[in-house]
Amino acid sequence: MGHSDAEAGAGNRGSTRRGFVAGAAAVGGAAALGVGTGALPAAAATPGAPRARQSVAVLGGGVAGLTAAHELAERGFAVTVFERRALGGKARSMDVPDSAKGNRKPLPGEHGFRFIPGIYHNLPDTMRRIPFPGNANGVWDNLAAPREMSFARTGREDLRMPIPWPGSDPEQLTPDDIARALTALLDTAFHLPAHEIAYFVNRALVFLTSCDERRDDDWESTPWWDFVRAERMSKDYQRILAIGVTRNIVATKAEVASTRTVGTLGEAFVFNALGQGADGPPDRLLNAPTNEAWIDPWVAHLTSLGVEFKVGWTVRELAFGGGRITRTVVEDPGGVRRDITADHYVQAMPVEHARRTWSAELKAADPQLARCDKLETDWMTGIQFYLTERPPVVKGHFNCIDSPWSLTGIAQAGHWPHRDFPADYGDGVAVDCLSVDISEWDKPGILYGKTAKQCTRDEVAKEVWAQLKAALNDTGKTVLSDSKLHSWFLDPGVDGLGTPHPTNQDELLIHPVGTLHNRPSAATKIPNLFLSGDYVSVDIDLATMEGANASARQAVNALLERAGSDQKPCTVTPLFRAPAIELLKRHDRTRYRLGLPNALDLG
Repeated sequence: MGHSDAEAGAGNRGSTRRGFVAGAAAVGGAAALGVGTGALPAAAATPGAPRARQSVAVLGGGVAGLTAAHELAERGFAVTVFERRALGGKARSMDVPDSAKGNRKPLPGEHGFRFIPGIYHNLPDTMRRIPFPGNANGVWDNLAAPREMSFARTGREDLRMPIPWPGSDPEQLTPDDIARALTALLDTAFHLPAHEIAYFVNRALVFLTSCDERRDDDWESTPWWDFVRAERMSKDYQRILAIGVTRNIVATKAEVASTRTVGTLGEAFVFNALGQGADGPPDRLLNAPTNEAWIDPWVAHLTSLGVEFKVGWTVRELAFGGGRITRTVVEDPGGVRRDITADHYVQAMPVEHARRTWSAELKAADPQLARCDKLETDWMTGIQFYLTERPPVVKGHFNCIDSPWSLTGIAQAGHWPHRDFPADYGDGVAVDCLSVDISEWDKPGILYGKTAKQCTRDEVAKEVWAQLKAALNDTGKTVLSDSKLHSWFLDPGVDGLGTPHPTNQDELLIHPVGTLHNRPSAATKIPNLFLSGDYVSVDIDLATMEGANASARQAVNALLERAGSDQKPCTVTPLFRAPAIELLKRHDRTRYRLGLPNALDLG
């Protein structure tokens, strides 16, 4: 996403008048640097002197950090963003090294493909406020809606589904396409017993009509696998309704994911498909590589607002004293440790990196920071295959629901109408990029019998390719052929594959039962520290770009309040709630408080 997260290309974007100013003394052998104007913190300003603009150090330059910088800069704060590798974080695209020839750009690689569904509201609002040449609605106009998606079955015809939306242009299907689609539909209907379908619909209605208290308590403590009784059901029920739905919608594992997480997002997607409370179609992606369509214009806009970027600066520690953050210890691109100071600190780092910077004293001062140690992350990382012919796959995302490594993918060039792939990228031979996400790294594959972590990088590529062919080439139709494979690119954040200790610099927060209660709020008990990231508690209960964006807005609002600012708070839009369903949920609240099950719950 579903969402995710050795980086290339961003570089230092240059300085502004809100420059990085050297302090008067070294502290503990490190250079002391002040963020923003270099003035004393506002609280220590000379009486009677004009109040200096308050400075904010934003620690992390992914979606959360860039959103926080955007909102703060618009409200007159002096902002410096510190990013250890490249701006955009897990959302960025990156250059494939040594892949360009002539005047072309390098082939576009990425951590994973972008997926920006219509249930998002906060992220699209930010995108509308990022200017883009020729676009009335900024980079938001660079969103494109795929026409269809599919469940790619191994050994059976793929289940192909159109994505209807007002104004959409349905895919023109050949008679063979139609025959295959009907075959898959009837095959699925035949293999899914009617009583299992009825039971799943009942479980969906139980969740839909459950009050918030029941969701936060009962359903947060129940795995989705157990909630839908998958263990008792047919293989098709398990693969499509238990596993396939969770992987496609929320990029998580049905066996451990909380029912609250899966159900909340599933509910939102149903309303989205019905055209209720939606920003746009259920499935959207960018019409060019992410940096070209979104991240680079965003950084340029923030620079014009006065934001300064320090790329290659790694946060090592938040120094705590007197109940406040006194300084942040960072390592500059040359490996020199420095102390930076600011009036406020917005930590916008992934949780697995952020919690390493928190001392025992800091966690004792705010117990919610200590609870973050209980949050779990896992690998979900992408690989791109560059092809010499456009593959005849669906014009949208496909989900290989029978693949051991839980593969999802999309052929991208057909969704980039303003790009001529072979003319613009690489060596002129590759004509498309098949971008694939690997969600399962700990189960044996079909080629080597090893997990993805046990494979070398080359073996990972060969194994994924074999699993793709098993899912897509299995009914007499050659979608992928070895002769059309040009090259591949695996996210460089993954290291040590095939060794006893593989590492991944960009893991994804997962949502086993109980996760909700360990997610922190954006406002901490430390008066000048605020948290922003997809692990922070927001209305969308999932590690997503929307969650990162919403958390940044909440962090800025908390900062505005503590800073005594008269600036208007950020708008934070919650997930859509259907009024008719809210009435049913109120009825369930009464039953819940009486200790009764949901009225529709058949057990």
